[in-house]
This record gives sequence, structure tokens and C-alpha cells, in this order.
Amino acid sequence: MSVLTSPRGKVEVVHCRRTESQDIFCIKSLIRKFTQKLFGKINIIYLLEKANLAVTLCNDKEEIMAHGIFLDYPNWNVAKQDNWVSVFEELDSEIPCTPLNTLFMHFFVAVDEYSTGCLKEIIRTVFKAVPELHFIFLIVPTYVSLGSTLITVFDLVGNIPSLTYDEDFAVHICHRHDHYPQLHIRKARVEDHDDLMPIFMHYDNTLREIYGEYFLAELIEAQDEENHAVVCEVEGKAVGFMSVCSSVNLTLLHECFDLGPFHGFCVPHPDDLLEPSRESSIKESQETKSESQGSQKAAEEPGGNASSEALETQEKDEESSLFGDLLSEDLSRSSDEVQDMEQKLSVLSNVGDEDLTLSSESSLPSFLFPEESSHFRPIYLGESTAFCIQLFCIDEKYEARSLDFMSFVFSLFPDKNFCLISVPHLTPEFVLIQNFVKVVPYNNCTLEHDLYVFHRAGLLRSIKIRLASFVDTAGVENLVSTLVLSRKILDDFSQYTEACRDPDGTALQVFVAEVANQIVGIAVVRMETDIEYIRSHYNIEDFIYFSHHQQEEHGRLHHFALNPIFRHYTKFFLKEIFRLGYKSCLYYPIYPQFRDSKIQNSYAHSLTSALHYLVPVRPRRQIVYPLEKLGINAPSKEVSKDQPSYALNHTNRKLTLEPKVTVNARIVVVGASSVGISFLETLVFCSHLKFNNLTLISTHGLPGKKLLGSEQRKFLASDHCFNDKDYALMSLCSWVNVVVGRMTGIDRAAKHVVVSKNEIVVYDHLILCTGQQYQVPCPTGADINKHLTNREVQENSKLRYTGKVPHNLFVLNDEEDCVKALIWMRSNSILTEGKVIVYGNTIDAYTTVETLLHTGVNGNRIYFVHPPADSSTTCINNYVIESAVQDALTAAGVTVYQDSLLAQWNDGQDPDPIHSASFTTSTKPFRLECSVFFSFYKKNVDYETFKAFNDACLVYDGRLVIDTTFHTNDIAIRAAGSLTKFSNRYYSNEWTHSNFSSKEIGFQLAAAMLSLFDPTLEPVTEPPTDLDRLIVMYKGAKIQGGILPGSYHYLHIAKPTVPSPLDVQRSQPDFGSEIITGDAKDGTYFRLYINKYKLVEAITCFSKEPFPVSNYIRLFGQHEQVLNNLCIRFDDKLIPDLYSYFTEPWCMALFHDRFIDLKKELRQILNSKQEADLPSMEQLAYKIEDEEINLNEKPQKYLRRVFEESIYKNLLEKSILDYLHYNQYHLPMYAWPGII
Repeated sequence: MSVLTSPRGKVEVVHCRRTESQDIFCIKSLIRKFTQKLFGKINIIYLLEKANLAVTLCNDKEEIMAHGIFLDYPNWNVAKQDNWVSVFEELDSEIPCTPLNTLFMHFFVAVDEYSTGCLKEIIRTVFKAVPELHFIFLIVPTYVSLGSTLITVFDLVGNIPSLTYDEDFAVHICHRHDHYPQLHIRKARVEDHDDLMPIFMHYDNTLREIYGEYFLAELIEAQDEENHAVVCEVEGKAVGFMSVCSSVNLTLLHECFDLGPFHGFCVPHPDDLLEPSRESSIKESQETKSESQGSQKAAEEPGGNASSEALETQEKDEESSLFGDLLSEDLSRSSDEVQDMEQKLSVLSNVGDEDLTLSSESSLPSFLFPEESSHFRPIYLGESTAFCIQLFCIDEKYEARSLDFMSFVFSLFPDKNFCLISVPHLTPEFVLIQNFVKVVPYNNCTLEHDLYVFHRAGLLRSIKIRLASFVDTAGVENLVSTLVLSRKILDDFSQYTEACRDPDGTALQVFVAEVANQIVGIAVVRMETDIEYIRSHYNIEDFIYFSHHQQEEHGRLHHFALNPIFRHYTKFFLKEIFRLGYKSCLYYPIYPQFRDSKIQNSYAHSLTSALHYLVPVRPRRQIVYPLEKLGINAPSKEVSKDQPSYALNHTNRKLTLEPKVTVNARIVVVGASSVGISFLETLVFCSHLKFNNLTLISTHGLPGKKLLGSEQRKFLASDHCFNDKDYALMSLCSWVNVVVGRMTGIDRAAKHVVVSKNEIVVYDHLILCTGQQYQVPCPTGADINKHLTNREVQENSKLRYTGKVPHNLFVLNDEEDCVKALIWMRSNSILTEGKVIVYGNTIDAYTTVETLLHTGVNGNRIYFVHPPADSSTTCINNYVIESAVQDALTAAGVTVYQDSLLAQWNDGQDPDPIHSASFTTSTKPFRLECSVFFSFYKKNVDYETFKAFNDACLVYDGRLVIDTTFHTNDIAIRAAGSLTKFSNRYYSNEWTHSNFSSKEIGFQLAAAMLSLFDPTLEPVTEPPTDLDRLIVMYKGAKIQGGILPGSYHYLHIAKPTVPSPLDVQRSQPDFGSEIITGDAKDGTYFRLYINKYKLVEAITCFSKEPFPVSNYIRLFGQHEQVLNNLCIRFDDKLIPDLYSYFTEPWCMALFHDRFIDLKKELRQILNSKQEADLPSMEQLAYKIEDEEINLNEKPQKYLRRVFEESIYKNLLEKSILDYLHYNQYHLPMYAWPGII
């Protein structure tokens, strides 16, 4: 916040922010004729799309006071954007302007009364936002004076001609030192104590409490050759402090962190042991250990243990921090002093290219590298080349210049190349360490600190990005020699130097980063030829106005490798790719790698260490088109083509200078259920946040491995939250660390989870989403020879089976279990001979029977045994469908037994393997022979999971108890999904998360947590006491589907509700109506339930043919009139078949992913007051409802007449036509004015 005073004495409190699209109208209103003389006739939207930085100045009422746009090349076409440096060198060789330190002002407007103050505030903000920036140029025609505002900031440099205009242009410059200068750094003095202590105390008083009132003065007095204290000063006053020490506990660091890329922060020594011996490798490979998968993100900015406690994150300012370092340890050192920076770089390269290894690991999935050894740690015998920062603090006002300290502190240790800093997990990432590289911790590291490193060479400002040439061959080969995909990079490099394009004609560009005549980075970019597919399949328009970008301005990033000591120049590298390559957008796809092993990793056709600086783009839900029916009105092949799915990442010119908010909190999710995946998906796709530490603990890793293949029938039913394609489009393994194993304990005091009884995963926020699973059934033990009935037998369903689990008993809970069962059955010839018992009455039991029939098991060898039902509501809850399924089972020869309770296996003898099973019923018992037994009898919380909860003293009452904000009795532990129940204080035991959509539960859980991390969100306020007693009712549809016996494709979509029999629902007085077409036994059944408000509340499909599930899901919640007056048409016998009805061209817009946005826009128009003397349509409806208007006609007729005569009709029609026109690539079947 700043205060501006006008010449007339008026005062405005102002602040700067990034420009948003809704600012454009107000910005245009500030344009004057003089503005056009200075900058020319400008398309504001286009300029904003291509700007590197756009800043808007607002007052405290959010009224726009001023606006400035800055790009990295000159305006008025005085030079080509890729070659302006030479032009400005000729103009004034004494100005050391480079692409790194220079921006150009392309546009500026302000409220006249405050224009001078607004300009200075915007300029100061730009210099603060871009620390490397030293010069801002302004270019105007020579015949135009700058005016009274701009002349206060800009000084004339000279004149240059234009490439396209006849007249010359005047070049003006603005220097950093006039607005936000670099800080003066010097050694600290005791008298600085009084200036510094208020800064320390503003953030923390821990040090004073521990070490006394004058700890800082004592620290300054204690300086020697190994310990130094420095300050930054402004106008003679100390405003920042840094304490550095050359004694570093390298032994501890070697044990906890992977320092291979930095050679252990030691001078290379001939006796260094960098790899395990062959014998130890063999021994270690035989030992079992928990596997963990590092993500691409974690590898690049190593996703080790970084955390921030939510409340402390909000309380502590992100821009200034106080922290302590690791314990120091005296080490002798005698390394040679490195004389010049070029030599230092050469030494760096000669360390065996380990320094480039981090770049390679950041860009490649972990499966391309050897697995980390749990025991081996490299041994470095050379002298230490590192010093550490022990204390650092700076005034918030000057925090953006924190890096100014680094040059001075490196000069204090001329024989050291690395500066280390360790930050407690609960400290937010501040500006200083944003220029550091985070070091990868080992899997078993439990150190409560993150380690960051900065290399001396990172101080260089002479980095140059340019197009590659043939003479760079040796440098590129040296750079990429340690990378697994080096051959592909070199092939592309060779192709570029030979032809600048691929053999198929695709334009190819290769850029290199050069420092001190050494190649330190490379990027390979091809022209994006599939941009229509990207636009139609991904929400790229969340980030760009697509129509303002030409085809050739879209590029695909294929390779990106940068030496890690220059990692803080990644964004600059990308910015230069845009400038030199005449690009405005870059895309990076990540293709899935499906593997049969426990872990699957993301696999890209290329590598990139820049993934952190790109934003993940959400995939768009696609319409399933009836292509034959649409004919020539179908979308183009570029839109409708089927190609391998990939996750898309993106950046553009607007994002090159926009920082992400780093979240270092260790968020651990237990369970890869739909809830857990939805939670992770929501966090990952927050484009302005960067989560460094997301971890998933799962028995089989991430789902989506396509183990059964798309053509294989699924054993288990689907909730249609996610499928294999969805997992490929997300590529969660690029952002989430995956620990394969089972949670066996929780230590709440130490805040860690025990995995597989011996591995530890530390957390700051623990999310429990394990759900419920089918358990091994516990036989009642009843002797059927005594002819007992179910009533006489003790119910053991709630007892845990503790005996030996038979190897031919299969309890299917996920795809891995299904594959295991299928392989076992094939290898034991069960498919062709042997009898199968399927025990259960859930939807999964039905789909398993169908899968067995489909895989070749004869129906007369399948026994389908239903246990006694717990409620009168069946899993299908539709008698017509149940009857058709029963007929199909009978026709297939499957024997069905009702109300049968498992009594014994093998007549009470050794149950392994199961040869027979005995059951009691309500009448007489029976015994069945079998070769394999499938159980789907009652889901429950896994015993090991329950024991972990119980031992951790988490409140458990049949399920894990939570409140409405997902909290357990531990504030750091949240839970969601079928695992949970609401606390009894809500008096809603019939409602649990099981009643709702798992995907929506996961999203809401993430939304609840984002308020802790996202500074753009308003702080969550505590609800009133009375509202805190109400549970949240989620509105997303609850879905189940699968293939039932008889090869019937089944889908049921319904509003979340407490289950009750369909007949009971129909008997209610406010039931509404049903629309049913087809016959269940013929496989043409389609049912829509329309509630009393004429909204679609339930959909049931039962068909012999596959149908577009994703389309039908979109019908839920729609008004029947939106469905083309469905009820009237059905009553008039115009709809014989709903399947055919919903393939007609008119309804394609209903299935479009942006149709919901259109509905919101139309609703907003009707709610808005368009005419001053008339109420809005919404207000008019309320007046009729409240009987404030006396009507002589029906209210509906009156509203329709008013609507037809008002401006609303034209506004709505225009909005709908704009929607169809803008989305015509998806909806070409609609006509609009002018199309013919």
C-alpha cells in the first residue's frame, strides 16, 4: 500500500497488482489522444496477451488508477524482437543492457490528477517484481514530447530509425537506482544492533528468549575467519542481516541428502567412493524395502520434506523470514582458491558431470535411473567447498533485493563454491531461497529441515540464450553426456544444424544457454502442429485468448536441460525462447507409461527440468458424438480423432514473470481411492500454487495402469469418477511422490506414518482416504449335519477372520486383485474346468459373475450365493432390471442361492485350499464343491488400518469419526470417504460420505485445505454455532455402473440420498414422474426420474449395447424443458426410444463441457437490472410469488410475454449465439446467422 497526493491535495491509498482481463474496459476509458501519439493505436487485449508483465494500480475501492504494459523487445518496430541488443549497443555502448536486465514500456495510462505518482509507483513495483531488471526503455516518436508525467521518470538516450516508419524515434531510459536500488552490503558492526533488533522481533523472539537480549550484538562481536556477519544498509541504516559460517556438518548432510549432483560439497578426491561395490549391491538387492517414487517435480526441485504449518504460514510473512541452520561442525579445509569464473565452470564440468545429473533427474521419470539404495551413501574424502547461512532476516520493504547479499558473502570465502541454507519445514519459501536449488533428501530422511544450495557461478549475469549453431556440438555433447536421453537430444541438435526442420517439414529450433563461453543449457522446440486438438481437448483458454495467437506462435517443448547451478534462470531461458523463436505459447505433453510392476511412472517423449515453471492444463470433458448420425455435421477429424492420451503442461509470455506460491507443507495422502485421487487432482491443477511435497501411500501405487486392458471385462463395478484415460490425462506421478506399501501405524506426536511396519513417512497434514474393502468372510462354524437355520446360527459377519487364508479365496478390491485372480484361474485351468462360488449380493458380485461367464467359465459351474440382506434396498433397486438379470443367470446355467450364510469351509477341516463350502439358510443347509471362492460379503475398514487408528487414539465408532470440515480429533489429521462417519453430535448417523460422490468429496476436502495455503482466497471464518451442528449436503450425482450377467450394460445416476426401495419412493406424494422407454429383457431399458421441480434426479440405463456414459451423466440436474420439452414430447408419444432421442444433433450442446457456463451466464443476465425503471426478470418473479402484482393471466404466461417484449430476449439470444460460434469446433451441427 502506498499513498498518492494530487497537486490539489487529494489523497488516494493505492496498491499494484497483476492486470486481469476484466480490467480492459476501465483501461480503455483512460486512453487519451496523447496516449495514441505516444504508443500508437493499440489493441489492448492483443498487447496483454503478448506482454511479459502488465501492472494495474488500484485505489482502496478497487478503482483502476493506472496501467502499464512491459515487454522484452522494443515497440514501434525500431528493431526486430530477436536482434534489438545490437541496435541499442550502437545507440549507447555505455549502457550495458541485455535481455536479462531490460524491459520496454509499450503502454501506460493513468488518471490525470495522479498520473505522476501512479507512474512512479508502477515503475517501482516492476523493479521490485523483477530483481534482475536494471533498465526500462520507453520509445516514442521524436515529434512527440513525453509530457509532464513520463518526463519525471525517463531520460533521453538518443534517436533511432524504425524498420517500417519514415520518421525517427526517441529512446528514453529509466534506471533501477532511481527507484528501487541495489542494497549496499558491508560487514556488520555492533552499533547495527538497534537497527536490526526490531526487524528480528517483528517476526520472532525465540532467539532473544534463548540467548538473551543482546544475542545479536554478541554474534556480531564473535566474528572470526570462519564466522562472519554482514548487513545491508539503506541511507546509513541497517535493514537486513546475514550470519555465515564455513563450518558445516557435512557428515549429517551426506547421510540425509543426495549430494551426488554437487559431489558432496567437497573437492574431488581420488579415493572418493561414489558407487556401491558389486558385492554390496547384490546383497542390498536381496533385501526387502519399501519402494518410493520421486516425481519429475520432486526431482527437479527435490520434493523432499518441506513443510509449513497452516496457521504459521498465514502469520509469518512470506517475504521475510528468520530461521536457524543445521548444527555446525569444525572441519579443516585446504582447497585451492579458484581464480576466475571461467575456471570455476571448467572445474564444475570436470567433476564427472555430476552437476548436470540433477538436470537430467529433474527431467526424467525415476524409472530411468537406478533405484536408490537404502543403505549405501557415497563417501567424499576431499575438503569442504561449502559454507552455510546461519541467520538471515531482512525488512519486508527490501526483501526483493535479498540476493544482493550473495556476492559479498562469497567474497568472504574465496575458496568456497557452495552456499548452503537449511530451512525448517514450517517456514514458507521466501525470495532468497527462490534463487537456490533444493537438494533431494533420501527416502528415509527424517531431518526437520530442507536443504538449499547456491553455487558461486549462479551470481553471473552474463548468461546468454541464443539459437544453436554447429560450433556448439562439442559443448552440447559435454552437457548432455550423462543424460539417459542424450542420443535423442543430439539427434535433434544434428537435425537442426543440418536443416532447421524435421524430415516431415515440421519447423525445429534449438536454443542454448551460454555462460563464460560454456554451454550450460539446451532446449529443443518444434512448431505445435496439433493445436486444434489441444484447444478442443484441454482448457488452454484458461491461460490464453486463443484467437490472438497465430499457428506458428505455438511451440512444443521437446527437450530442456539446464545446469542446476543456473536453475534460477529457467524462466529467463523460457522467456528468451519466446523472444528469439517468435513464439507466444509452449506446450509439453507427458505420456503415460503403463507397467505391470508395482510402480508406474510418467513417461514423456522428451525430458524437461522446467516442469515446475509450467502449469498443468486441465483436460476437457469430451462429447461422445454419434458420428454416423451427424454425417457432414460432425466435428473435424482434428477434434474428434482418437490418439494416445497425455497430460499437458503449458507456459506463455504472460507467465514468464509471474511467480508461483510455493507450498512446502508435507501433505501425505493414505489410500488411492477416488476421494484421494480427486483431492490430489484438485491440488495439482491449482496453477498458481506449487506443492513441493505431495505424497501418496498406497498398497499398489497410483491406479490407472491398464492391467486388464480396455477390451477386458472388469470384475468390479465402476463409480465413474476416474478411468484409465483420466489418470493418463492427469499424470499425477509427475507431481506426487508415491510410496508403495500399507499404513500400519500413525505416530501423532512425531507426526509420521509407519508403512509396512518399518518405513516412516513424515507429515504435516495427514489425509486418510483408505475407504472400506471387502474382507475375508468369517464362517459361522455351524455344523450343517445338525440342520441349523440362519436364525439358530450366531452371526459372525462383524467378526474378523483370523485363520489361515486359503490361496484359492479371492477378495477383489482393486484391479491388481482382479489380475491376480485371473492369472491364477488361467494357470490352474479353472476357466475350463472346476467350480466357482461367488458369495455376495453387491453390484461387484454381479459384475464378477458376468466377467467369469465372459472369460469362458461355463454357467453351470458357477454358484452365485447371496447372503442375507441387511436392508430391504437391493444393490440394483429396480425390480424390472433385477428380473432381467435373474433370467440371464438362469439362461446361462448359473445356480443362484438366496439368504445363505457361510457356515464352514471343507467341513471344518483345513481350509487351504477350499474344496467345498457349507451354507445355512432360513430352511435347510447345503454344501457346494468348488475350486475357487470369490467373496463380496460386506465391506469394512481393513483391520491393520483400524489398528493404526486405534493405537493412535483417533476416535473410532464403527468408522473413523470426523466433523463437517473433515477433521478427526487430531487437528493435523483429516479423513474423508466411506472410511468415515460424522460425529454423533450432528444426529445424522444415516448420512455419511458413502452417500455422496467420491469425486466431489475429494474436491471439497481439497477446497477446505486450500484456504490454508492459497493467499488469493479469503480466510475461512468460523460458522455460527447453530450452523456448526449441520452436516454439509453435497449435490453431485452418485453413480454406479458395470456389465451385469447377460452382457447388459448398466448405469445408475442418482441424487445423493439415504437408500430406500424404489417402490417406497414411488409411493411418496411428491414423487414427481418417470419417463421409461424400452424393455429391460430386450436390453433397451432407459428410465428418467423427473422430480416435482421438473429436474432430472435419477437416470437408469440397461442396454445390450454400449452407450455414452459421460453424455448421460450431463443430463443429471437438467430441467426437462432444457431437454427439448421432454415431458410434453413423451406424453405426446413422440419419444419411443430415449437412447435414440439423446443422439439427435440438437442435444450435443447439453453434453458440452462449457454448457454449464452458458447457463450461469444466462442466469446472470436475467438477474441483472438492464433498464433503470424496470425490475429484473428475477425481481419480477419474486414480486409475482409474493403477490405484489395482480395478474389477469397465468404467471408463466405473463413472464413469457414480458420477456418477449424486453431487452432480455435479445441479450439471451446474443449470448447463446456467441456460445455456439465460439465453440463451433465442438458444435458444428448448429447453425447461426451468417453461416449460410
